[in-house]
Amino acid sequence: MTKRALEESLLNGEASVSNNSSDSKKLGGNEILTSYLNAGFFSILTFSWMTPLITLGSKKTLNHQDLPLLSTNDTAYGSFSTFRKNLELECGNVISTVTTIKLAKVLFLSTWEGILISGIFAFLYVCASYVGPYLIDNLVQYLNDENKVKNEGYVLATAFVVAKLVECLSQRHSMFKYQQVGVRMQSMLVSMIYAKGLTISCQSKEGHSSGEIINLMTVDAQRISEFCLSMHDPWMAVLQISLALFILHRSVGVASVAAFAATIIVMLLNLPMTSLQERLQAKLMEFKDKRMKATSEVLMNMRILKLQAWEMKFLSKIIQLRKLEEMWLKKFLVGTAIVRFLFFSAPTFVAVVTFGACVLLGIPLETGKILSALATFRILQMPIYNIPDTISVIAQTKVSLDRVVAFLRLDDLQTDMVENVPRGSSDIAIEIVDGNFSWDLSSVDATLKNINLRLFHNMRVAVCGTVGSGKSSLLSCLIGEIPKISGNLKVCGTKAYVAQSPWIQSGKIEDNILFGREMDREKYEKVLEACSLKKDLEVLPFGDQTIIGEKGINLSGGQKQRVQVARALYQDADIYLLDDPFSAVDAHTGSHLFKECLLGLLKTKTVIYITHQVDFLPDADLILVVKEGRITQSGKYNDILTSGTDFMELVGAHRAALSSVKSLERGPTLKSSSITGEDTSSLSDFELEQEVENINDRNSKLDETIVPKGQLVQDEEREKGSVGFKVFWKYLTIAYGGALVPFLFLSHIFTVVLQIASNYWMALATPVSATAEPGIGSFALMVVYVSLAIGISFSTLVRAFLAAIVGYKTATMLFNQMHLSFIRAPMSFFDSTPSGRILNRASADQSTVDMNISNLVWGFTYNMVQLMGNIAVMSQAAWQVFIILVPVVAACIWYQRYYSASARELARLTGICQAPVIQHFSETISGSTTIRSFDQESRFSEMNMQLIDKYSQPKLYSASAMEWLSFRLDLLCSTMFAFCLVFLVSFPSSIADPSIAGLAVTYGINLNAVQFKLIWSLCNLENKIISVERILQYTSIPSEAPLVIKDNQPDHSWPSFGEVHIQDLQVQYAPHLPLVLRGLTCTFTAGAKTGIVGRTGSGKTTLVQALFRLVEPVAGQILIDNINISLIGVHDLRSRLSIIPQDPTMFEGTVRTNLDPLEEYTDEQIWEALDMCQLGDEMRKKEGKLDSTVTENGENWSMGQRQLVCLGRVLLKKSKILVLDEATASVDMAMDNIIQQTVKQHFSDCTVITIAHRITSILDSDMVLFLTKGLIEEYDSPKKLLKDKSSSLAQLVAEYTRRSNTGFGS
Repeated sequence: MTKRALEESLLNGEASVSNNSSDSKKLGGNEILTSYLNAGFFSILTFSWMTPLITLGSKKTLNHQDLPLLSTNDTAYGSFSTFRKNLELECGNVISTVTTIKLAKVLFLSTWEGILISGIFAFLYVCASYVGPYLIDNLVQYLNDENKVKNEGYVLATAFVVAKLVECLSQRHSMFKYQQVGVRMQSMLVSMIYAKGLTISCQSKEGHSSGEIINLMTVDAQRISEFCLSMHDPWMAVLQISLALFILHRSVGVASVAAFAATIIVMLLNLPMTSLQERLQAKLMEFKDKRMKATSEVLMNMRILKLQAWEMKFLSKIIQLRKLEEMWLKKFLVGTAIVRFLFFSAPTFVAVVTFGACVLLGIPLETGKILSALATFRILQMPIYNIPDTISVIAQTKVSLDRVVAFLRLDDLQTDMVENVPRGSSDIAIEIVDGNFSWDLSSVDATLKNINLRLFHNMRVAVCGTVGSGKSSLLSCLIGEIPKISGNLKVCGTKAYVAQSPWIQSGKIEDNILFGREMDREKYEKVLEACSLKKDLEVLPFGDQTIIGEKGINLSGGQKQRVQVARALYQDADIYLLDDPFSAVDAHTGSHLFKECLLGLLKTKTVIYITHQVDFLPDADLILVVKEGRITQSGKYNDILTSGTDFMELVGAHRAALSSVKSLERGPTLKSSSITGEDTSSLSDFELEQEVENINDRNSKLDETIVPKGQLVQDEEREKGSVGFKVFWKYLTIAYGGALVPFLFLSHIFTVVLQIASNYWMALATPVSATAEPGIGSFALMVVYVSLAIGISFSTLVRAFLAAIVGYKTATMLFNQMHLSFIRAPMSFFDSTPSGRILNRASADQSTVDMNISNLVWGFTYNMVQLMGNIAVMSQAAWQVFIILVPVVAACIWYQRYYSASARELARLTGICQAPVIQHFSETISGSTTIRSFDQESRFSEMNMQLIDKYSQPKLYSASAMEWLSFRLDLLCSTMFAFCLVFLVSFPSSIADPSIAGLAVTYGINLNAVQFKLIWSLCNLENKIISVERILQYTSIPSEAPLVIKDNQPDHSWPSFGEVHIQDLQVQYAPHLPLVLRGLTCTFTAGAKTGIVGRTGSGKTTLVQALFRLVEPVAGQILIDNINISLIGVHDLRSRLSIIPQDPTMFEGTVRTNLDPLEEYTDEQIWEALDMCQLGDEMRKKEGKLDSTVTENGENWSMGQRQLVCLGRVLLKKSKILVLDEATASVDMAMDNIIQQTVKQHFSDCTVITIAHRITSILDSDMVLFLTKGLIEEYDSPKKLLKDKSSSLAQLVAEYTRRSNTGFGS
């Protein structure tokens, strides 16, 4: 290969594409970058282009900006476009026809250059490695020769050293190429899986939880990329065995056939083991998927679990799943131990068979030939050792490829469901003719039946109907989410969609609203104003630059909903589909949204909105009433009011509620209600808003005293500097207090000593040349040799099993400690920690601890002992080796330390950069509907590729740094070997015995292999032990208050009255965030119904969290029946209170496990509760009754039904204190009435605290608490407050009644 070709092949002559944001501060990175791309032949050969980065790393902690950019072909974008092209050639445009073979072929075609070059290097490496064993016999004969020629000796020595150098270089460069190809494959696969995740249909998604899909990305793509390290092994093994046999034939003649037979036997022994390992691996993955699914569900719903005091039950569920997983893990580790034992015994076994055959066949054994054979067996150990590994890697890769292919073959959304007509080509905005749609194509019953609909541009359409009637499905069919059975659907123009349960990306609020559009200040400000977000942004610590936690955790429900609406408004689409955006916000904000957005900014657009609130109906140009998947009525408000019963039911419930408001007001201010009356209120709209704003401004003066604030979600912490010795020590001593560690060390030392002894015996007990007399009979020779061999095998077996036992025990203990620790963490930990970080530790890091670390720890110590043994043998022949040994060892240690600073940070960066890829993916899966409806798929794919590149950079440079170090250490070892040779050739007279000299050279040849394995296992261990470090971080999370305090347990009847007394309560979410409640004092009397009102963000939900101790007060206290709740255990407290939370949550499982996870109630009690909450009849219809399945997040139940299940939980628990946190937001008026009636009936003697946005649900209460910015503004009975026309409550009610009477001025 010419110099130029080599250079091009190593660099692929690629210009670099910037894949970091091109800031000016990237200069550091770019200098290094140019050094790689402009590197000369010599620099590439010796990996010197890495030196600047490693030097930088030894001076400071490396950051992402310091890394060189990737070349085009290594970026996700570059590699994925090649991959996509090849895939389309292979499968046509139908990706779902892909098979495992096709995918493997496409991966090969997309990276064939790298594969070819690495193959050439691998070939060179194998050939060069056999030169040493071939020449050993010549060297021994030369040393034994009386009349030798000096020059012949030097030629021999030169041949040894040159072969060694070629071997080192080609090995290093082939390794580098493997890694490069691996990074490319991983980028291609992750991009592909991501792209598929965006197009997969809802039905396919139901069968695959997000946890499983994430595993494809983290585990399977990784595994396929790791396959590159062993892709050439099969043919290399054949070549190595052929060369070995050639050398053996030269040394021991016919006996080489026996050697070949022994090699084959050892390999065959490994095959059944390997296939067993694969089966175990597949089982292990299956149970791991189940466990990850459960863990992910627990993390998603942590708040509910804590409120209900169920978290320990769910932890035991995870532990149960882990127990099943551990059962397979145990089998897997035992299998691994047996495989290792077979390996380490292989060379000894082959040697015994070969020498035994020589003795039987009467072939004379001479020292030179024996040493040559021993050196060959040692090299032969590699292919024997690798083949089963390779087979299992191939098998694992196949399992992973199958899993990826199975995912790629899932059904996509039908692309032809919606016919998109270009803007302005038709005056009809939406037309559906005889449309039948069904979520589940296999079921007989369609979700939407016989839909006929024709909407013109600029129409405002309201959709209403009872819970579960198919309103959301109607919107879903317009954006093409529901499979179409028959009919036609045309949509003209661009769409924007607002989902019922808000989907917010983690990141800045501004980015959530812009959603990929350019910033247009004027438009942006208008949108914020319309969504009344201005006020909220002022309260947030960084305004619209505040970083939102995962799933919008640091925003209230109403704020999330309004950010969603703002996102839709900013897109400036033609058609707006709003799925009940008013439910999560209070009455005032709701009317503001309706007026500013629907009647203001969107007045020239086509808008379809679902609502449960009758007040928003009169303004619609068309109202659709949906019942059981059909549109039963449609028309203007007044027309359909008279024509049918379905709509009457909804409005009737609303009227009843309204009349209760009126009876309370008892004043002459309102005329008798007529559906179209004039504006009857004394305040104009404008004045009213001013009024409420003024109320809000009174308190804003207080804001200025607050301390500087920090973001809620901080960057993931990474330890700096070297992995503390503490981490290693902790790892070694977790299991059995470290009692087995000394035995492991002993078994290592024992193995190595016996190996050296057996080689010594063979070298010394045989004659040096054919003419000399053998000193020992061949039978005695073999008996000693065989007994030593048995000793070696036994100690190897002990070693393998001890390592497996210790590894398993440690992994189990770390798992249990980490899970207990994070389940008991306070809620603030989950608010500020994206679940991706926790999941990453529970999956990837835990896997590393399960499978790899124990092998690395013990591999490292074993190699250490072996290296010592090698040096000891070399110094026997030439003690002068010590002269050069000291500087060489010093240089090796210096290099290793110099390199490890950079290597460690690169490994940590790799760990940290993987979480964002996973998190972005899991967010994408949950928000795929929104992303598709805004046509943003390509932008999200691009973001994904940038994140992948951010992960590939440290990964690739980590590999390059490894080769940089290995190359330098190889050179040092070769120097030492060369010195030893030159010394032996120059001063032959000082040698006692040519056989010892030969043995020394045999060990010398192997020196850099052992030393490389040592450094490799050390570096790998330093990288992988970071997983232990990351898990240990999560074993010491400060936990919340104890579950139960033995000395201070309230008695069983507590709380028997249910009086709640709050004294000077102050609450903040984190020390660096402002106070949310600023000194509340009030009493909720026993058995009274208290309503809590206030604008979004005024602290309503925080008050509830303080009551349940999800946040601990900074000052003040809460007493329930005169017991200070801060002094009892949190389980005692939470299990005695009941709550119906804002987001109705259901868990995967059955209806029974959802109502009663702790298994405390009988079936009769559960049925009774279901009947009370109006779900009984529905449940009796289902086949499984109480055992009917509930899918992930309760996706197969409507929002309203989920809310009823939450009501059922409370009815079962029958506590004295009940909290309703906006419990009726996602249900219609009729259903709201049912819930209110149920609560009234069954909780008549309980204290009920209601946070509500619907005025009607507050006015029934005995007392109303009006909060503003964390302070009490009013607290009195609603009657009194309504008499005082200046009170905040009176103003809200006035607004509400006016709105209901007149609509919004249409």
